[in-house]
Amino acid sequence: MQKQCEDNFYTTFSSALMLQDYHDTQAKNSRWYRCQVNELQVEPLDSNSPLYSDITKFAAGVTQDAVTDTAENLGIAIRVDGQYYPVRMTAYKSLLDRAKIGGTALPKLSRKVLAEVLNECLHLFSSEALLLIRDEKVSAVHSGDSSDYSVLPINELLAVLTKKLDERFPGNEFESGYSDHSVSSAAWILPNQREELIGTYTKMLIAEGKAKMASKLMPGIRFTTSDTGVASAKVTAFLSGMRYPFHIGSCIAVDHRHQKKVEDFEAALDQLFAQFGDTVKKLESLMDITLEYPVNAMTRICKKLSLPKKAALEAIAMFEMSYGGGTATAHDVFMALQEIPFSLKAQNTPEGKMLVIEENMARVLTLRWSDYDLAKAVNY
Repeated sequence: MQKQCEDNFYTTFSSALMLQDYHDTQAKNSRWYRCQVNELQVEPLDSNSPLYSDITKFAAGVTQDAVTDTAENLGIAIRVDGQYYPVRMTAYKSLLDRAKIGGTALPKLSRKVLAEVLNECLHLFSSEALLLIRDEKVSAVHSGDSSDYSVLPINELLAVLTKKLDERFPGNEFESGYSDHSVSSAAWILPNQREELIGTYTKMLIAEGKAKMASKLMPGIRFTTSDTGVASAKVTAFLSGMRYPFHIGSCIAVDHRHQKKVEDFEAALDQLFAQFGDTVKKLESLMDITLEYPVNAMTRICKKLSLPKKAALEAIAMFEMSYGGGTATAHDVFMALQEIPFSLKAQNTPEGKMLVIEENMARVLTLRWSDYDLAKAVNY
């Protein structure tokens, strides 16, 4: 059974109340700690280090489970207020940023040498650091300058989002929620606004002989955020009903930078909701774009968006077999692309990676298709 302190911990939610309660509790139990970068002291925490067998050196509440899990993962600890905390993998990049170092050689170093290198570099800088201490470990080592990193509490973002959803889309239904130590996400569908938002689109699908697809589609929105630097606070529009929900481009994002506040996220939501219909119109417009070389176009787009090669090639091959040669619409290619996230999800691809792929694929709606509809084949 997973323990919440473990780096690979994740949880899912079947209701918005469960999601809100989880993040309310998380906020109460999390600590944001400011200090000078040159005050940070890193120590090795592998199975051979002195810290590993001396739990008394760690802050109150840190368990042996957290220590053991860290030794099996990142393998270092940080001293905070004279006591040590294990460091989570999610903090690795931000810790390197504070030390202003990087490179592929660092993970290959022994934990003792890595700690020495980090300390030598960290002690050169007097700037401020902002540490997130959560679930027994340091989960991030952000810049302490609010222009570089602004805290946007997840529980407060959720409260604002659900309030705005109820105002603009009454009758919305919570579909799913997910959280791990890197990212949190949730999705709602909007059954009462189906006709308003996608009525024209579904009628176009029916006219194209795709009544079965049209009957299944449902508009929704997905919320994504992170306290560890993985993602901004963002909300995207999507359609569910296919084998895997797909983003349709409309997105608002408030970065954890430039002294942003929850109020900025709230204001941005009004913009997204107002643009939802325009986003669907972009999807509809794909039906009017005829591609002379649809397989080539699909291949070039997959390459442009840096989609995972194996899954992309499988989707391209399926499309080539199904459409039978000749021309196809940009909408046909867009729908064929949706096999990629379905395939990746079936392979248990981590949620954080799936969210990035979905966002990349939503960029398809903004592409100029003529740039990709070329006779010359392309190697992926």
